Amino acid sequence: MTIAPSTSAGPPRLLDRVRQAIRARHYSFRTEKAYVGWIRRFIFFYDKQHPAELGTPEVIRFLEHLATAQRVAASTQNQAFSALLFLYGEVLDRKLTGLEKVVRAKRPQRTPHLMASLMYGGGLRLLECAQLRVKDVDLIRGELTVRDGKGRKDRVTVLPMRLAGPLRSHLSRVRLQHESDRAAGLGSVQLPNALDRKYPGAALEWAWQWVFPATRFYDDPRGGTRRRHHLHESLVQKAFKDAVRMAGVTKPATCHSLRHSFATHLLESGYDLRTIQELLGHSDVNTTMLAGP
Repeated sequence: MTIAPSTSAGPPRLLDRVRQAIRARHYSFRTEKAYVGWIRRFIFFYDKQHPAELGTPEVIRFLEHLATAQRVAASTQNQAFSALLFLYGEVLDRKLTGLEKVVRAKRPQRTPHLMASLMYGGGLRLLECAQLRVKDVDLIRGELTVRDGKGRKDRVTVLPMRLAGPLRSHLSRVRLQHESDRAAGLGSVQLPNALDRKYPGAALEWAWQWVFPATRFYDDPRGGTRRRHHLHESLVQKAFKDAVRMAGVTKPATCHSLRHSFATHLLESGYDLRTIQELLGHSDVNTTMLAGP
């Protein structure tokens, strides 16, 4: 099978069909380049055999080869996964099943650390951090928007510039996962205040995705839609507890201690109480003076 671009009349060749399907869905050129590259690697992995003659076992073998023999990062394997799901689902019109058996590349355990850094850097409560959505992060302005915080109030707080790079890299990995979910017919998240009825399709949009999505899916009892929730707070609490123990800290400390430290260090740096009150989302400045919840 040849995979060079078609230069004569007749049915378009496979990679041309892939490009046409990607462009019809208005994917970025970066995504097009990545998907075409992975599909080409898949074809050459099987000695140029046409993917229509292959199926789930061959896809699993290729993805596991990436994870075990090539030792690629989880985000890299996810991108290859997304490309092949797109190829079979959108170009060859075949739904692959049984892919949950794929041996996945190991993810670096960075998420709890990044969440802890945001809680300290922006004065976030644990649940506020867990419930951040992509649209709430402004990497250019260095701001985080907290939606429906304690007291059902919205507020804007700071995003330290030193966290912009790690957060940008994290969001790139999350986006690859979201694209993989979309290619598998998933990718929906729960929207607040029944917005899914007002804005059909918004639950699939990148802007509404969780910044820190769970690793597993759940079935929404209100309709049976298979979705990802945000990362459960208990996972972060456990990671924080382990870190406190490993650091040899003898004083009581929880994730909320990071919020206390945020307020304390701002006070020590000369910030006025009213500014800190707004950043923390307190209704009463007396609460801010105690650096409380």
